[in-house]
Amino acid sequence: MEEEKIVKGYDPVIMRRLLGFVAPYKKLVTIALLAMVLATLAELLGPVILQRSIDQDIINRYHRVSLSKMDDALAERLFAPPVLPQLFHKSDPPLFGDNRFITSSMLERLSAEERKKLFDANIVDTMEWYLSGKLNNAEELLSTLPAEAEAMLQDGWIAMPASSLKKLDKESLGLLRANDQKSLSHKTGVYLIFLIVMLLFSFLQVYLMAYTGQGVMRGLREKLYHHVMSQNLGYLGNVPVGTLVTRVTNDVETINELFTSVATGLLRDFATMGGVIFILFYLDPHLALITSASLPPVVILAVIFRNRARDAYRRVRIWTSKVNAFLSEHISGMDVVQAFHREKRSQENFQKINGQLLSANLAEMYVFATFRPLISLLTSISIGTVLYFGASMVLNSAVSLGVMIAFVNLMQMFYRPVMDFTENFTILQSAMAGGERIFNLLDRNEVIPDNGTTPIPAPVKGKIEFSHVNFGYTNDEQVIRDLSFTIEPGETVAIVGYTGAGKTTIANLLTRLWDIEGGTVLLDGINISRISLSELRSTVVPVQQDVFLFAASIRENITLGRDIPEQRVKAAAETVQSAPFIESLPRGYDTVLSERGANLSTGQRQLLAFTRVVAQNPRVIILDEATGSIDTETEKLIQKAMERLTQGRTSIVIAHRLSTIQHADRIMVLSGGRLVEMGNHAALLAKNGVYANLYRLQYKDAVQE
Repeated sequence: MEEEKIVKGYDPVIMRRLLGFVAPYKKLVTIALLAMVLATLAELLGPVILQRSIDQDIINRYHRVSLSKMDDALAERLFAPPVLPQLFHKSDPPLFGDNRFITSSMLERLSAEERKKLFDANIVDTMEWYLSGKLNNAEELLSTLPAEAEAMLQDGWIAMPASSLKKLDKESLGLLRANDQKSLSHKTGVYLIFLIVMLLFSFLQVYLMAYTGQGVMRGLREKLYHHVMSQNLGYLGNVPVGTLVTRVTNDVETINELFTSVATGLLRDFATMGGVIFILFYLDPHLALITSASLPPVVILAVIFRNRARDAYRRVRIWTSKVNAFLSEHISGMDVVQAFHREKRSQENFQKINGQLLSANLAEMYVFATFRPLISLLTSISIGTVLYFGASMVLNSAVSLGVMIAFVNLMQMFYRPVMDFTENFTILQSAMAGGERIFNLLDRNEVIPDNGTTPIPAPVKGKIEFSHVNFGYTNDEQVIRDLSFTIEPGETVAIVGYTGAGKTTIANLLTRLWDIEGGTVLLDGINISRISLSELRSTVVPVQQDVFLFAASIRENITLGRDIPEQRVKAAAETVQSAPFIESLPRGYDTVLSERGANLSTGQRQLLAFTRVVAQNPRVIILDEATGSIDTETEKLIQKAMERLTQGRTSIVIAHRLSTIQHADRIMVLSGGRLVEMGNHAALLAKNGVYANLYRLQYKDAVQE
């Protein structure tokens, strides 16, 4: 079963072929990827703004360093400019005499032992200080502060022990922290801008990728439909209709989900996770290293989940396919099931298969139900690691509180995409399987070559010549063997024979629904392989016993989309005597037929098929047992119309009822793919051969009836 050739993970070959359909939209994809990068960047900068707001504006703590006591080597390391640019960084405070104020993040450049020595030697003050930033009214404000605040002034900056802030009244505290309020408002505005940027660019990314996905779907559907339309009948006969419809609809839809959900989703997830790792090391390398130690279990769990999910998904697809096949077969054959009273047995068989599908679905749910809680557990462990080690580092002035809070937010941001992997991986598997089935279908190429460029000389006469033609539907069995005959322009020739003699095959070969294996077929002296298929099939039109009508109006079923005048359509209906029943319908020619014309009788459908041919006005008509399923009354009704239809045209009548072809100019009798007899009705009866035997058998059956 094809559906069982499932399911793989990422397949670069299939992806490369799919990207070929994305090529017309590469500009849109580029813009979408750029939008994704900007949206991700805006999201990642959120925790950075949060950290800066907490450390610089809300807490705003410094350590005082005595420069005269500082070792030059340590000072060079401590005050070295940062390697990476510091985003949203406040200006550095001025020197207060021999003292310089630094943040906890600067102390992280030293080892824990070096920091301890500096604190023990009072080179770095263990007491935390508050710095106001440059104030325009600093001197005036300093004069209003109480002496116990121990405030100092330098270049418009006020410095005081952080503990002294509690000694200030509300008004003084507000004036002192005016820069903090201003900076915090600025960062809040920037944060809101980032949120808006993230919203706009996320929308742009989703919209453009959805547009691209729809375009890829359209391209795939059109290519699949064109591919199927150009195949020969052998191809169409070997591939079930349901399979073809599934390829053009369901499998193409999985490709759309790949581009709209998985492709950008996975890219953004990986970008987010990579960005989180970068921001962690950007904010604090030491805490980032400790935090990273909790990440390897995530990778191991993802690999295990990938294998388990693939196996579970494969089982679900296999049993879903079996359930679909069982339902399709038994619903189609329900009349047989009910006629032989096998409902109970069918129900039992269905329960067994359905039970297997239930077990497969539960197994898949078990995999997903296990993965998500484990990821939640690992998220909690990582956050706990950050809090445990981060709090210790905060107490030792090795890291700021804002950095620790930013780490917690970043770890939550890191694990959120991991949660999405479950759904995205399932869609990826489905898309890869759907893509494989689509390309397998496209790679099967059984096209009738359409290289003909020779036009049929006007006016078309309709002379047909078969010369030593051989053909077989399979390599093992020949249906037509060394067949030769000529049909003159305007002649009506009937072809009869036992079932399997090759009568319908002649019609298929003449219209090039199949190509011959040997010999030649000529139309007006031109090899039909040199005539374009469109011209050939406009000149030679068959009417088959199994009439196919579309779910459209009667007029559309007659014209088949061609620009045929209304007068000509009605004239064709009058010719074949279909006008009375068409005009008796409530909406006449605008009456919409149900699927396959189910709201018409068999005879009415056949009459519409004749009307369709007359409206197309071909020079050669093939009637393939066209009256085989028409009742006697309707058959008599169209006999006179058939005489007018065939007048002036070359007509090939493939008949089962010999009573309908007695007035043919010639009758050809086939047996085993060979022409065994030819002549008119009377001559063939007198010959007392195969035709006479067929006639006697039908006459005997008619008498018995």
